[in-house]
Amino acid sequence: MSTGQADLEEAKHASIALYEQTMAKISQELSLKSKSFKQLAEEDLVMMDIANKEGNGKAIFKDYKFVLNKYLIPFFGKFQLKEITPELVKDFESWRLSQMGRDPQASTKRTHATTYNRIVTLAREQNLIADTYRVPLLDPHGSPSQARPAFSKEEIAQLSAYMTGWERVGRSSRTKEMRQLCRSYVEFLLYTGARPGTELKPMRWKHLQWHWIGDQRYLKVWLSGKTGPRYLIAKHLVVDCLERLIAWHQLPYKDLNEVIEARLDRLIFTFPRGVQPYNFNPQFENLLKECNLLKDVAGRNRSLYSLRHTYATFALAEGVDIHTLARQMGTSTLMIERHYSKLTPMMAAAKLA
Repeated sequence: MSTGQADLEEAKHASIALYEQTMAKISQELSLKSKSFKQLAEEDLVMMDIANKEGNGKAIFKDYKFVLNKYLIPFFGKFQLKEITPELVKDFESWRLSQMGRDPQASTKRTHATTYNRIVTLAREQNLIADTYRVPLLDPHGSPSQARPAFSKEEIAQLSAYMTGWERVGRSSRTKEMRQLCRSYVEFLLYTGARPGTELKPMRWKHLQWHWIGDQRYLKVWLSGKTGPRYLIAKHLVVDCLERLIAWHQLPYKDLNEVIEARLDRLIFTFPRGVQPYNFNPQFENLLKECNLLKDVAGRNRSLYSLRHTYATFALAEGVDIHTLARQMGTSTLMIERHYSKLTPMMAAAKLA
């Protein structure tokens, strides 16, 4: 089995991580193989076809097959079940709304949820996930739309100030490294509105470009996520964040301009040795606990996705129209209206009054 790393030190770290993952699976009596949602769904489609040919099929299979091909595979296809988060499920519901052009009826939601559950059951039967592992499920009933927990400007100032000291301390060198990387990750999300995980994990230095309008330059970022590839314009503050990473990685370039000119084919959010952490969720949760920002005023826990929603909230408050914001964030105007329409009158209070 290959680690996929050319550098010896990077290969050592990758092999240790691979060994730990393998031993964890063995201890839980799980299969050492992994399958994507699409692979499992395709197996389910074949099983339904066989059942139909043998006369054991059900009329509902037609609906299951339609839901898999039209909605579930296009959205969840590339993810493994352990990569599906509650935030991703919420994004699916928003994406589905934009695809259908309306909120689906209760019966449609039940069919979608049942079809999705078939894939989860299939994964358990194949020991791909433990019986005790809780996969986030689709809501078969639906609930009133709520704006997700975001941060206020004062809270962002508090968080930013706290991170500058937080990243310098840690019980081990690994903890300190993780905090340094987490700070840059948090700032990048806040200054771009990108999706954590799916869009930032594969991002490389060569995906950054300068975009010129007259004598003013802007940082253009190429992202490839669940809604396909797109460009976005980052806030100017992100340059400091990226140049701090360049220095930390000890790259042979003096600044971001030289890195962009070099078209460097290297992942951005890694440790200096090039190894990438699985995710930043535990570190971010601990950070929020330490600076007393984990819960919003309604008592809801914040997550990395809260930074994306903070970006949207601030952009609307600054007068960015929903069509521009939707393109920037790689989503639909329907999703923006659904989650933020209740906030816009308060944001425009000065104009309205």
